[in-house]
Parts: sequence; C-alpha cells; structure tokens
Amino acid sequence: MTRLRTRGTRTPLVLALPALLAIAFLLMPLIGILARTTWGDLGSHLTTPGVTEALQLSLLVSFWALALSLLLGVPLAWLLARVDFPGKALVRSLVLLPMVLPPTVGGVALLLGFGRRGLLGPWLESTFGITLPFHTSGAVVAATFVAMPFLVISLEGALGGLRPRYEETAASLGASPVRVFFTVTLPMVAPGLIAGAALTWARALGEFGATITFAGNLPGTTQTLPLQVYLLLQNEPEAATSVSLLLLAIAMLVLIALRGRWTGVPSDRSHKPAPAAGDAEPPPAAVPQNLKAPAVEGGWPLHAEVTGFNELTLDAEPGTTIAVVGPNGAGKTTLLRALLGLTPRAHAALRLGDTDVTGLPPHRRGVAWVPQDGALFPHLNALANTAYGLRAQGVARAEARRDAQQWLDRLGVGHLAHRRPAQLSGGQAQRVALARALAARPRLLLLDEPLAALDQTTRARVRHTLRTHLDGFGGVCLIVTHDPVEAVSLADRVLVLDEGRALQDAPPAEVTRHPRSPWVARMLGRNAWPGTATGNGLALPGGGRLVVADPLPVGTEALAIIAPEAVAVHRDRPGGSPRNVWPGTVREITATGSRLRILVTSQQAPDLVAEITPQAAAELGLADGTSVWTSVKATEVVIVTL
Repeated sequence: MTRLRTRGTRTPLVLALPALLAIAFLLMPLIGILARTTWGDLGSHLTTPGVTEALQLSLLVSFWALALSLLLGVPLAWLLARVDFPGKALVRSLVLLPMVLPPTVGGVALLLGFGRRGLLGPWLESTFGITLPFHTSGAVVAATFVAMPFLVISLEGALGGLRPRYEETAASLGASPVRVFFTVTLPMVAPGLIAGAALTWARALGEFGATITFAGNLPGTTQTLPLQVYLLLQNEPEAATSVSLLLLAIAMLVLIALRGRWTGVPSDRSHKPAPAAGDAEPPPAAVPQNLKAPAVEGGWPLHAEVTGFNELTLDAEPGTTIAVVGPNGAGKTTLLRALLGLTPRAHAALRLGDTDVTGLPPHRRGVAWVPQDGALFPHLNALANTAYGLRAQGVARAEARRDAQQWLDRLGVGHLAHRRPAQLSGGQAQRVALARALAARPRLLLLDEPLAALDQTTRARVRHTLRTHLDGFGGVCLIVTHDPVEAVSLADRVLVLDEGRALQDAPPAEVTRHPRSPWVARMLGRNAWPGTATGNGLALPGGGRLVVADPLPVGTEALAIIAPEAVAVHRDRPGGSPRNVWPGTVREITATGSRLRILVTSQQAPDLVAEITPQAAAELGLADGTSVWTSVKATEVVIVTL
C-alpha cells in the first residue's frame, strides 16, 4: 500500500510506480551534471575568454529574439485568440511546427528560405544589404524561429481565458480598440505574457541546432553558449560540464520563478470580492447632500429599430428610464448588446438625438454599459476605474480624477477610491461600476441588473441616489431587472420582452394592474393562468375551467390574473357564493413580511398561491401535505387579452 495520496483518496500503486520511475528518469541526467561538475574549477571554467564571449553573445541573441517575438508574437496570439478566419487551424499548426520540428531541420528550412541561395536571401542582400547566414542577425532569426511559439501559445491561452466583457465595457466607456488593448487587455493577461516571455527567452538562450545549421559557429559572431558547450565537450569535457551547469541553473531559475503558470490564465478576481466584516454588506457612507447631478444641456432622445433575434421599435424622450423585464432567454441582454453594437444575434438601427450612430463602433456611440457583475478592471483601483471613461475621451488626468471622486462620493463609496476590485465587497463593487458608467457622460445608459449584488438596506439607498441622478440625466436609461420594486421605483416605462418581442410597453402602474405576461404577473406576486375564453369564463390548458365575471368573446386568448390575497383556503369544501372551487394539497409555506404564502397544487387547476395571516394558517392547521380546498370569486379574476 502506497502512502501517496491524491485529494481525498489514495494513489493506486499501478500509477504511483510508473510516476516515480518517470521522476527518476528525468532527474538522473540532472544528477549526472551535478555529480560530474568539478566544483573547485567552476569559477575558472566560467571566466575563460571564450565562455564569457559566448555568454555575452547568447544574452544579446536571446534578448533580441525576445524583442522580435514580442513584436511579432503578441499580435499573432491576439489574432488566433480573437479572430475567426479561413485557415486559422493551419496558422496555429505553423506556430506549433518549430516546437516539434528537429532544430537542425529548422535550420535547413531557414537556410533555404533566408540563405544566400534561398527564396528571400538574394532579395534581402541586393535590396537591403542584409546577409543572415554567418552573421549575428542570423543567430537571432534562428533563436526567434524556435522560441516565439512559446510566447504565442502562452499568450493565446491567456487571451482565450479573458472574459470579453472587460474589453466590451471599456469600449462602451469610449475607449478605442487600441486603447482597450493596451490599458485593459495587456494588463489583464500580464501573467500569461510574462510566462511566455520568460519561456521564450530561456528557449532562445539555449538554442543550438537551428543556429549552427543556419548561422554557423563563428566565435564572437554566432558562437553562442550552447555551441561553446559542444566545442568544449570535444576537448575539455570538465569545462563543458561547468557551462552546462550554468545553462541548467538559468533554465531552472526561470521555471521556478514561473511556478507552473505556463498557460498564463489572466488574473480575474473582481468577480470574487472580499467579503466585508461579518459577511454582510457594510452600511454605505452618507451620500453628501450638496452634490447634485451635473446639469445637462439639451438632451438625447432615443429611436431604435431592432431586428434579428429581437424584433421591436423603441422610442423614448430624454430623461426616460425604461425597465426591461422578461424571463430568461427573452432577449433582454441581447437587446442591450444590440444597442451597443456587440452582438450578431440582433441589429439595432440606433439614433441618439440628431446623430445616427448605427454605423459607429461601440466606443464612438456614447452608450455606456454596466454588466451584471460590474466588470471592474481588476488592475485599477476604484478611482482609476471611475475615471477610465473620461480619460478615454481625452479629459485631462487631474480633471478626470476629480470628477471620478465626486461620482464615487455621490454613490457613497468615495472612501474606497484607492481600493482595488478584489478588496471591495459585491455591493461596493457594483456602486463603483455605476459611478464609472455615470461619470463617462453617456447619451444612452444601459444597466444590466445594477443592484442585484446589494443587500436590501443598501439597495434602497443606492436606488434613491440612482433615481436622483437619472432625473437629471439628459439621455435615456434602460435597466434590465427582475426586481418589481426597481421596475416601479426607477422606471417611467416597463418594457416586457418574451422570445425577443415586446409583449407590453407601458407605465409601471399599467403593467402592475394589467400584466400581459404570465412571467411578469408572477414576478409581481400574482397568479397567472393563460387560457382560451369560453361562454362563461376561461378554458385552461390542463382541462380545468375558470369562471369570470366579464367573459370575453369565445376563442379569445387571454390571461387570468388572480391576486394571492383573493384566494381563500378552507379545510372543507366551502359553500356560498364562490364560483371557482378546487381541492388541493399544500406543498410549500413561506413567510412574506407579516403574512404567509401558501402554494397549493391540484389535479383540477394549475398551481395556486394564496396569501393568509399566520393566525389563519394556525387555525386551519396547515402544513406541507395538508389537504385543503381553495376558492376564488369570479369578481376577483382580472382577464387580460393576449
């Protein structure tokens, strides 16, 4: 029985023994170098003129190879990670080819491509006077050829692991693609870039086969340290062992420094904010009352015609806030991304004020976006995050930071200006994201579940602050939400989507009274039964019937809305006036404020939610599994045509 353990279980002996043999196999050559090194002569071996000259040349060649790899490999890695194009698989195979190709074969290929008799060699020599073979530049080319794939692979993996929402959010704040690449993308994939660069440099430092085949072995010109080892091995094996030990030590130091971060997965801890003390959102700092929303001159009415997965036309006057609601998959986020110009699923012909921005890229539309998790840039603190949009628009650094601090103060997180996203709680990070979007001075503001990460107390305060600033906002704001309180308190209109189409677009009070979607009715806490009108009521899909006070024309598709408080619960079949009576079974009891919500299932009707007092529930002896009768008066049923 072996003592090796994996996480939570023992390692099978049949796997442990081959693994130990593999470790011994890899370790033995290293032990051989250490055992055969003449430690007393190590200093003299490494300081001979030939070795020092070769070391200097190796460092020169390896750093030039690293520079060329960065110059050519970073754009290539971005292309492979972010762009789909014909022949992409072939290009990736070309990148990997030097890693699996024998180095001497690579040297022959370089000679036939760039040598004096190669395909490009004569042209390079006649046009630019460049001769690569038997020149230091040839050693650089050979080292770059075999080492650059390490950078491309590492960086491509990092770019592939970076969630696009960071770059999309930066673009919505007004940053051009080049600015996004240098201020967001590269900093966030820095671990992958550093890992790839270190491996590239180490591989270039140790390159032998392609160099000797393509560039030759000229002392002081192309004789790098690995070539020096090859020569010493023939005449001075002890010195060759000492120089090999030096190269081994350099390679091990690089690998130890990287600590296994070969793939370079980007650091993305902003979606795992540090919890506040007590695992609860701390009370927000008092919002200064003397800070008002900036005055807006004029305004930017909205006109959008959305086609594709979403099919709708949207018009709104400046200062309008629209709550977008609907079930999962209804097209809410697709609508926002269409307005941003970020999705092929839907296209938005968009006009903001007098400007048609349909053909403009996202960073020039004046449309700011706050995704569900805020997408704060993890390498910037809260103040720099908030100032990002202003800086992207050309605002001076001092002015941008001053305005950013004011917005953070307005949202009660000014005291957190110098914290990074990983040091913020979920609620704090969401308020910083809101401040960043508002500070960017957008013409159209898109908020995707902006208050979802906040606790109830903080949500109420931030909702009030947001409402204050939306009142002075000169553009249009769209808020995707599942919270009926947010829809009613923040929005002037509620847009109900289902499968990409608008079912209802009306003031909150109208949607509350007459919801045209079962999902919205349930979101508002009501029972919603779709059906077909009959002579005296509604025929339900499951075969049941609902009697109503004001029947619709026969065959009309309609939605019956029943308030939970209109549902009566009995232990025995009720008598008297109720026209709708069904037997059922209690399946769930939940507390809602000072009342209880009772879910009753029945074979004769859809699931029904009733709302009663705790005292009534105790008198009825209700519990999960209790048999009951429910009743609804015909006059309590509201019918909405679909």
